[in-house]
Amino acid sequence: MAITHIDHINLSGSAALIDACRAFYVDILGLRDGVRPPFRSRGYWLYAGAQPVVHLTVRERDETSAPDDATSSFDHYAFACEDAAAMRARLQQAGIAFEADEVPETGDVQFFLRDPAGIGLELNFRRR
Repeated sequence: MAITHIDHINLSGSAALIDACRAFYVDILGLRDGVRPPFRSRGYWLYAGAQPVVHLTVRERDETSAPDDATSSFDHYAFACEDAAAMRARLQQAGIAFEADEVPETGDVQFFLRDPAGIGLELNFRRR
């Protein structure tokens, strides 16, 4: 058995951070709110098509809770995307800093940016 693709990622943090992340992923990156099972925790499941790819969970604060930042060893995650020009315009209009790169030999375009929690994102646009 081999891994075939990312199923989902889960980000947790304070209610304020999770709401900011939800707005970022929905309003800027174009995911949509979707059905989330009735867990005891609060949060959102954000969908790309029929797949819930980003799970956001409100972390109840206690003495062992991690701070709302990205100081772990986690570096970034990547999404396969479409329409680089539209995404570039959307990011620029929102004033979100990003770096663009082109993959040698393939010509695929990559955008590198950070979400409101400081987590790195790689948006991949395949050259067809």
